Amino acid sequence: MTQVSVPVPVPEEVGRHYDEYAALCDVTVGANLHFGYWDTPDSTATFEQAADRLTEVLIDRLPVGPGQHVLDLGCGHGGPAIAVATRTGARVTGVSISREQVSRATARAEAAGVADRVQFHWADATKLPFEAQSFDAVLAFESIIHMPDRGDVLRQVREVLRPGGRVVLTDFYERAPIPREKLPAVQRYLRDFLCTIVQPGDYVPMLADAGLRFLELRDISAETVRQTLVHMSAKLGGARQAELHREYGRDLVEKWNSADMIDVDEFGHIIVVAERWK
Repeated sequence: MTQVSVPVPVPEEVGRHYDEYAALCDVTVGANLHFGYWDTPDSTATFEQAADRLTEVLIDRLPVGPGQHVLDLGCGHGGPAIAVATRTGARVTGVSISREQVSRATARAEAAGVADRVQFHWADATKLPFEAQSFDAVLAFESIIHMPDRGDVLRQVREVLRPGGRVVLTDFYERAPIPREKLPAVQRYLRDFLCTIVQPGDYVPMLADAGLRFLELRDISAETVRQTLVHMSAKLGGARQAELHREYGRDLVEKWNSADMIDVDEFGHIIVVAERWK
């Protein structure tokens, strides 16, 4: 596989990154700060509809219901946590390293009328502030991409899960060796978004080392990656580009626009499911 060289993310920098982008995220992607999922190649779903669909795909893998407690690890602006609570009846605690995200997610939960069972807190996911066996499930939408040590985070996830509890997450990975001519785009993307990618064989041993039992790894790249990048490029360019530049600054908007990644088919997206079995 290609050696993609980028700095290891630092939690404090990730928090500042999302504080800085919070307002722009609100007007471009809304409540879901993760990729979209288009079920078929000819789907005409909007980005917002596709992002909701990916939320559903992950909730389908969470066997939780009323009386149970879910941790949303890297809660973003609150969309997935609210969806989990609304659909399953479970209680949800979301954490983020970004205070702006916590504030906006809390406002969304209040507006949705679920603040009694959906709460958000500032916390560093590399130092989870919860007692052992506090949760029945853990959900992580593209948040582990920002963690300096995925294995360490998974060990902490195991500690806060009750026996039989499940973790469902999405991550970026290298589907195939990235050609030399595409490396600059990938390295820019990872650097600007403060994230790293894994290799195809990393997860099974990493989960085992964390004391978690592997259940599923599914490549969803065909349903998510290219379409998300195309939709985001359109949102940040076109007719609204000048307005967004004036409101949020040219540099910020252009940094968020990843049009140069659209043809990097080697950049992959996976769902990983595991459980604490004892």
